[in-house]
Parts: sequence; structure tokens; C-alpha cells
Amino acid sequence: MPYRILLLSLMFTAAPSLVHGNSQSALDPQGENAQAIAEIAWVLFTGGGVIFAIVLLFLGIALFGVPTWRSALGRRELIIGGGVVFPVVALSALLVYTFSSRAVGKDAREATVRIEVTGELWWWRVRYLDQAGNALAETANEIRIPAGNPVDLLLTSRDVIHSFWVPNLAGKLDMLPGHVNRLRLFADAPGVFRGQCAEYCGAQHAKMAFHVLAETPDSFAAWLEIQKQSAPEPAEPLLLKGRQLFLDNRCGQCHAIRGTPADGTLGPDLTHLGSRISLAAGIVPNNPGTLAAWITGAQSLKPGSRMPSFRQFSSDDLSALTAYLESLR
Repeated sequence: MPYRILLLSLMFTAAPSLVHGNSQSALDPQGENAQAIAEIAWVLFTGGGVIFAIVLLFLGIALFGVPTWRSALGRRELIIGGGVVFPVVALSALLVYTFSSRAVGKDAREATVRIEVTGELWWWRVRYLDQAGNALAETANEIRIPAGNPVDLLLTSRDVIHSFWVPNLAGKLDMLPGHVNRLRLFADAPGVFRGQCAEYCGAQHAKMAFHVLAETPDSFAAWLEIQKQSAPEPAEPLLLKGRQLFLDNRCGQCHAIRGTPADGTLGPDLTHLGSRISLAAGIVPNNPGTLAAWITGAQSLKPGSRMPSFRQFSSDDLSALTAYLESLR
């Protein structure tokens, strides 16, 4: 279909704008834990570089130095000091330094938000919890947090081993089926940070990304209140048609839209899909063109995913369906 070619072209030309300039890099820390990890990395890089330079110096002397210097390299004192004492002292010092870092220590502050993140093939289920552990709201592939506040993530997996990593904010932590690991996130200031599954988990592992959106506490609180609500009632004939197409094509067997008969749990909750910045686990920006391309060509974009390609829609029906889904904010 010609419109599918146009949609795919729009999708890939828009893709670079997803992260708003923030690189996915552990060397660009934007939070306390990431800063501590970066400090450890730079100390290890620097120490390793210095040792490497010394080794090269000795190698140069052994190969090209004057005879007196070369013979000095075989002295017993130098061999024991450089080959035994120095490595033990240097590595012990680095070990003590690393384990004394605040990146390893436990943060004693109470978390202001608790979020359950479940890794699935190949996307992320995100549920915001109250103090009793009950779900307040559910979304997917996007984690919103209040900047300047500690946030606890409860990480698990529904199928295979995944690994949660948002390098600008924290280190890696495995997500294991039947087990919950806890990770503390802290963003210094508002921003958008890309994350990635860091454990090979199958064919689409490379396309299992997500975004962390750090907002001001007031903006986050307002957003969460909206997420708790059911989907808005369609106010236009086009949107009503789109909702009916969603229900008639049995999309609700996999997806939930609260406030409608759709109550599926196999795929992401779509109640507020229109407010998300990306689709398909962070691989494309969320706009009507990319959404239509995902609906009609999911298996072309992400082969092996559980989302089938729905090619039966006419252009008018596809426009109505995407308009309805984009209206869910």
C-alpha cells in the first residue's frame, strides 16, 4: 500500500528526535548513583592508563634501552616489588575505594515513589504502586519520575532474564523471573533519558529500549493523577469510529483501555497511549504516522514480537483507529 511506504518514511525521519539531545552514556551522569559510578570508572581508567604507561616504559627499556638499564630490570627487588607488592597494594586500594563508594552503599532516604517494572518479550510493563503495593496506574516502555526525589524500582521478569539499564541515572540490574530486585533512581533535574535492556533476551533484544522522563514534582503528580483515570470518552464521530474498530478487531484481547470492554493483559495497557513519547519499546517516536506503521507492519519493524501486523484496514479506517489511539491522553 502506498500509504504504508509514506508512513515508514515519516517514521524514520522523525526517529532522531526521541531523546531531546540526551545521550545514553554512563559518562554523562545526571543523577547521584550515576555520578558515583562515573567517578569509579574514571579512577579505574586513570589508574589503568598509568599502569599501562609504566609497563610500556619497561617494555621499551627491555627492547631498546642501554645494557645497564636492561640488566636492572632483572633485579630481584624490582621483580618482587613490581610483580607482587605493587599489584597487591594497588588492587587492594582500588577494592576498598570501590566498595566505599556511595554507588555501592544503601541510600537511607525513603523513596517518594515506588514503581514496578516487568521485562517482557520485548517491552517493559510499568506499574505505579501505593504504599500497600497496589497498582495506581499502568503504562509501558516509559517511566516518569519526580526530579530531585529518590524513586525505588521493583524489577522482575515475566519470561526470560532481562537487565534494566538507564546509564545516565544508575547502574545495571538483572530482572529475573520469579524474583524482585530493587534499584534506586535519582535524577538531579528534569530531562529525558534513554534506557536499554542490557542482557541478551532474544531476537529483538536490540529493540527493547525505554525512556525515563524526570519531571518537576508538581508536573509528575499532575501526570500521575491523569494516569489513574479511565480513557476519555470520544467526542467526535471519527474517534467513535476508531474505538469501534479497536473493539471489533479484538484488539482488547491483548490490550486494555480502561473505561472500555478492552481488558487484555498480554500487551501494553493503552489507556493513555497518546501521552507517551515513543512506540514499540522506544524504537520510534509516537505520532499518527508511526502508530499507523506499527499497526499495519509490526512484524516488519519488530519480527517475532507478539504484535501481529493488521493489514486489513482501509486508509480511512486506519486514520480513524490511529486518531482514536492518539486521543488517549
